[in-house]
Amino acid sequence: MMGYILRVAIAVVTIVAVSELSKTHPRYGALLLSLPLTSILALGFSWQQHHDLVSVSQLAKDTLILVPLGLPLFVPLALASHYGWNFYAAFLAGIVLAAITVGSWLAFSA
Repeated sequence: MMGYILRVAIAVVTIVAVSELSKTHPRYGALLLSLPLTSILALGFSWQQHHDLVSVSQLAKDTLILVPLGLPLFVPLALASHYGWNFYAAFLAGIVLAAITVGSWLAFSA
């Protein structure tokens, strides 16, 4: 139970830190957000919990594929201010783009 609470606490602290840092220093918030902190923690916690290298390796392989497939999420948001789009439209467009790329991989890799 303590391990679960620790994982939740780390996730919450990371999200709050990125949110607070991005208010005054967006570049540093992006740096913290882009660190593979979640992957590092997930791989470490997975190993600690199960001691199954095959499972950890598969998690790493799938993450290696899915990280670039999730990048289209950021394209509409990065272009939003330049083209005068509102946040919600750009955010929704990014989610749709990422869902298409990830969904395509899931559909064709099964």
